[in-house]
Amino acid sequence: MPRARPESRDKLIGATIGVVRAKGYNATRVEDICAAAGVTKGSFFHHFPSKDALALAATAAWNEAAARLFAEADFHEAPDPLDRLIGYVAFRKAAMAGDLTGCTCFAGTVIQETYLTHPELTAACERGIDMLTAMLTAWIEAAVAHHGRRGDWSAASLAQHMQAVVQGSFVLAKASGDWSAARAALDHLARYVDMLIRRSPGA
Repeated sequence: MPRARPESRDKLIGATIGVVRAKGYNATRVEDICAAAGVTKGSFFHHFPSKDALALAATAAWNEAAARLFAEADFHEAPDPLDRLIGYVAFRKAAMAGDLTGCTCFAGTVIQETYLTHPELTAACERGIDMLTAMLTAWIEAAVAHHGRRGDWSAASLAQHMQAVVQGSFVLAKASGDWSAARAALDHLARYVDMLIRRSPGA
């Protein structure tokens, strides 16, 4: 039997992210992933004992790529930390173009289907969401410190709200089949964040 090549593992991970975004986790079969990756089932089982094991590897890769993407994005170049925070929202909105399956959140898609049935996989996806929430919390704290605005809310709670709007916008896009409502939701989010930190009376 030919030995499975190392790049087959990476192809399987990339294919899993793409297929799950398009079909959902439960509807995705090993055969679908192998076809998308261009590898055999023998190669699949050389690298992974099950679909769940592959999904855990795909989630780890997704979390790592997302952390790098947001940490290196050019919105960090803005001198005002609030402008950087609003720039993050604009960055997310700019990604909302073209094929829905290529821009929606892999972790959010998986969690919606697995939160009651696959606790280990759900926890892995949650780690990625928590990572971004922690990033947002730090950016919000910097913006608040710069502008001196603080109400009866915490940076962590605003970070969670921002996450909820972004994830909810993906649901709107999937429901309607286009990005219009999702992009409008992020426009409202940017205005809200700006109002809350820059222009609202300090409490």
